[in-house]
Amino acid sequence: MATCLIVDDSRVIRTVARRIFEDLHFITREAEDGLSALRAAREKMPDLIMLDWSMPGMTGLEIVRGLRALPEGGRPMILVCTTEVDAGEIAHAVAAGIDDYVMKPFDRETLSAKLADLHANRSGAGRANALQSVAAGP
Repeated sequence: MATCLIVDDSRVIRTVARRIFEDLHFITREAEDGLSALRAAREKMPDLIMLDWSMPGMTGLEIVRGLRALPEGGRPMILVCTTEVDAGEIAHAVAAGIDDYVMKPFDRETLSAKLADLHANRSGAGRANALQSVAAGP
């Protein structure tokens, strides 16, 4: 079974995401901040990381860079969740190594579609697609 690390400072968002991912047959773990996420990834690198872009303590950009710098850090797909689309921020996120992003609030249908896109584009094109979707608008 695939694994997913859900990183968000909101317990509600983590709970909603966990239920959706478990319904999609993922084994899930949760982290409430960047340091906890890095620690969890060091212990066991997940297949997918769903990461809140705006959290206290560490920025999403710092977390992505930290994750990608870990041994096996290039393996997981990183899906950023955010409340606003700033093309500059998404460009920085893509350059740091995210695979795609999803807007909050999200639902099962939205996450299922994103996961299908991520798997279809795993060759590396997914990062380019994230930029294209920002340019095209929400």
